[in-house]
Amino acid sequence: MSGTSLDGVDIAFCHFNKKENWSFKIIKAETIEYPKFWINKLRQLPDSNPDEIKKSHIEYGHFLGELVKKFITENDFTPEYIASHGHTIFHEPDKKITFQLGDGAAIFASSGLPVIFDFRSFDVKLGGQGAPLVPIGDKLLFGEYDFCLNLGGFSNISFDKNGKRIAFDICPVNIILNKLAGELGKNFDKDGQLASSGKVDQDLLNDLNNLNYYQKQPPKSLANEWLQKEFIPLLNNSNISTVDKMRTLVEHFAIQIANSSNTGIHGRILTTGGGAFNKFLISRIKHYNQNKIIIPANEIINFKEAMIFAFLGVLKLRDEVNCLSSVTGASRDCVGGRLFRV
Repeated sequence: MSGTSLDGVDIAFCHFNKKENWSFKIIKAETIEYPKFWINKLRQLPDSNPDEIKKSHIEYGHFLGELVKKFITENDFTPEYIASHGHTIFHEPDKKITFQLGDGAAIFASSGLPVIFDFRSFDVKLGGQGAPLVPIGDKLLFGEYDFCLNLGGFSNISFDKNGKRIAFDICPVNIILNKLAGELGKNFDKDGQLASSGKVDQDLLNDLNNLNYYQKQPPKSLANEWLQKEFIPLLNNSNISTVDKMRTLVEHFAIQIANSSNTGIHGRILTTGGGAFNKFLISRIKHYNQNKIIIPANEIINFKEAMIFAFLGVLKLRDEVNCLSSVTGASRDCVGGRLFRV
């Protein structure tokens, strides 16, 4: 799993079991930081020419395959298959476009293991958003929670409504907080210390809260294209300090998360992703939210998404639905992903 925040590649070795219900265990997991070459490459690829993208698709697949091979050799694991999300380069479902870098054939060639990849494109071809895909895992593996909230590069949420699972991206989070922290010489805002030192700018807060995306009903999803076109210009047009921007953003995120989860049931929200470690962000989410915010063990915070993509691979191998039309807006549920093996 590789997300928009470019923290690194998450690798999780997982075991799944089904009796009456599904259960899981993350046996070993780690995040492998990107070398500078891949950080720069992944940032630049959306603006590259088609030949460069095709070449990088194969190179990145070999890179992932080698990482997995090293991981399983060092830990003496014998996995049955690899499920790879890849790294999103383009995601414009309204144009029927989504592309995750990391060629499955190259992963297979380097690792020697069967590979399931390209989980999103079939749903997009069926008229769906191709995102989010994690909600089927939320439903089947974390059904005891009323909501599952992920605070990654973008935040997303899933929950049952009228007997159906729905889910959607809420707003950007770490992708923009990390960018602003970088302007101050930090990789990220540890515990939200930078943001907490700033002041809320009401004009910027109002502009952010009035973005058209927040008025749309699900299914809906966010991507870097929207961030560059709609969101970042509002920050660039503001003359306030970087820490005041960060403080205003945290307030904005907390408000939008509350708007998406204050449905009147007063339930429990399982909260994962890197933003779950941001103490100040969590405190502001709690301030606006009617529900109880549950922060699980670090293993779940860090590796829930990687684990669920492994689970999507299990469902693919069993020829069971792993992509819900109630979430994505596609014409029907589907079994997403392509399988590459001998």
